[in-house]
Amino acid sequence: MEKIVTSNLKLGIIAGGQLGKMLIQEANKWDISCYILDEDTNCPAGSIASVVVKGNHLDFKSVYEFGKMVDIVTYELENINIDALITLQSEGVKVVPDPQILKLIQDKGLQKEFYKKNNIPTSAYQVFNTKEGIINAISFNKLSFPFVQKLRKGGYDGKGVAVINCTNDIVNILEGASIVEYKVEISKEIAVITARNEKGEVRCFPTVEMVFNSKANLVEKLICPSKIDNDQSEKATNIAIQIIEQLGMVGLLAVEFFIDVNGEILVNEVAPRPHNSGHHTIESVITSQFEQHLRAILNLPLGSTQLKLPAVMINLLGESGYDGPVLYEGLTESMAIEGVKIHLYGKKITKPNRKMGHVTVVSLSLDDAIEKAEKVKQLIKVKSWKKS
Repeated sequence: MEKIVTSNLKLGIIAGGQLGKMLIQEANKWDISCYILDEDTNCPAGSIASVVVKGNHLDFKSVYEFGKMVDIVTYELENINIDALITLQSEGVKVVPDPQILKLIQDKGLQKEFYKKNNIPTSAYQVFNTKEGIINAISFNKLSFPFVQKLRKGGYDGKGVAVINCTNDIVNILEGASIVEYKVEISKEIAVITARNEKGEVRCFPTVEMVFNSKANLVEKLICPSKIDNDQSEKATNIAIQIIEQLGMVGLLAVEFFIDVNGEILVNEVAPRPHNSGHHTIESVITSQFEQHLRAILNLPLGSTQLKLPAVMINLLGESGYDGPVLYEGLTESMAIEGVKIHLYGKKITKPNRKMGHVTVVSLSLDDAIEKAEKVKQLIKVKSWKKS
């Protein structure tokens, strides 16, 4: 990739949210020209992109014409017009990760089939085409409580997911083609991010433990290294490697797992891009997930994933009851705490549970990082002058 040092390489990133912004921050170190496709020209990545193209990532024409402007296309979300990506690839535009892999991952039903076919451990499931089909299965005792319904396409950050514990929850069943998983008794939730380049080189980041906000179904806190035992961590890492190699995927793959009450490790979902579970790597790992993604898609040697310092990451979510121009509280007090690194995404409008930023706390001691992160969580509040 000799173009890197001549600034001639044009990298196209579909969608300009916080992931796109942090990817550009790394690409700028190598003087790569970064183009963004987003409906909102004031998106977080828009302030630092070389070129911002206004367009819808679900629209064939928008995606296709954008791809023709650049040398290589990547993305920061899964919900993209696949036909446009496949057409671009057929016409010689480099699209990574491969659109056919994205097509599989876009559909949670196809994901599950892939795990089953390749003997990858995952929770038991059934496939339904309609809401009525799920209700009928309950009526005929073919489906029992509790279970989790996930729309096959379009869900993200807790959207498109319904937890159905009893008869009273049936009203919450979502309309649309779905998979229904028997609810796992979860002991812990963990993630492993792995990367692979065209040469077949694979590197994995240290396993992280995730703590979820039960109301928003979003990651509230992330701990690295995780507190699971070495055997479990090694098993999760090997499964992540198995998945990316069997997919033949080039790029970054985040693999989320459940550990059930019996200690079994089950794959929940995967994402073929930088991921919320890897934000801490900016400060705590020799190579950040964003640099690693660039290395992988440009077929460069992958960087070291050695942990420099234990870290805890907390998401900064919009407070309930506030919807309007963002107002942050507690930033100054938090910055006075040693090891606190604050990242604000540049979103001007806050909404309840909207991801507005994250904070990583690094320390020589994981327990110290956890304690400091709890202080930061209490200090920083994402509000607005305008209450909803």
